[in-house]
Amino acid sequence: MSDQPIGGQQAEAAARMRFFIISGTRLIGAVLVMLAIMVLIGTLDWPDYAGYILLGIGLVDSFVIPQILIRRWSTRGR
Repeated sequence: MSDQPIGGQQAEAAARMRFFIISGTRLIGAVLVMLAIMVLIGTLDWPDYAGYILLGIGLVDSFVIPQILIRRWSTRGR
C-alpha cells in the first residue's frame, strides 16, 4: 500500500477489510484452541504433542497476531 491518503469510500473499505482480517485471525485461533482441547482430553485420537502444537499456534493466533496487525495498521502518528 502507498503512503498517500485515500478517499472516504476507499478508506472505509480498507478499514472494513482490516477488521475482517483481524476478526478472522482471532476466530481461527479460537478454533485451533478448541481442537487442541479436544485432542488433549481424548475426544480426537491424535497424539498429545499435536494438541500442544495446536494450542500454541491457536494462542499466538488469537492474542499476538491481531495485536501486531493492529499496531501495523494503526492510523495514529501518520
